[in-house]
Amino acid sequence: MEIILKQDIPNLGYKDDIVIVKDGYARNYLIPKGYAVQATPSIKKAHLEIMKQRAKKEEKARKDALSLAERLQNITVKVVAKTSSTGKIFGSVTNIQIAEALEKEGVNIDRRNITINTEHIKELGTYNATVNIYKDIKADITFEVISETETSKSE
Repeated sequence: MEIILKQDIPNLGYKDDIVIVKDGYARNYLIPKGYAVQATPSIKKAHLEIMKQRAKKEEKARKDALSLAERLQNITVKVVAKTSSTGKIFGSVTNIQIAEALEKEGVNIDRRNITINTEHIKELGTYNATVNIYKDIKADITFEVISETETSKSE
């Protein structure tokens, strides 16, 4: 069955995409939950007109995302963590802490769009993360984990 998505659905498509799915998946899950509508010829025609009008907005959002990605490539973020005397971190560094550090740099990124490339960060050092900025635009950022005691000494 051909459907038009009303919102982004992981591993299926983005809002306003026309996708083909199995009939049962569409009838029993996507359409009743309000995630999609069946793509009839009249709905497709109206959808096409709406998509033409959105094309300009899409291009502007894409340009903004590219400029943000370029800006993020050049930023090294410092994440402060509590550490033991041996340099081990109490707990681990999460995407929430990276999002907060980016916000201090003036870049507001939702924590759910940040993926840390290392499984568990338990020591001080420099690491990488990937930020999903817009549909297919991603940026790799570098963040440095520093000790809370180092920051208090420098102040």
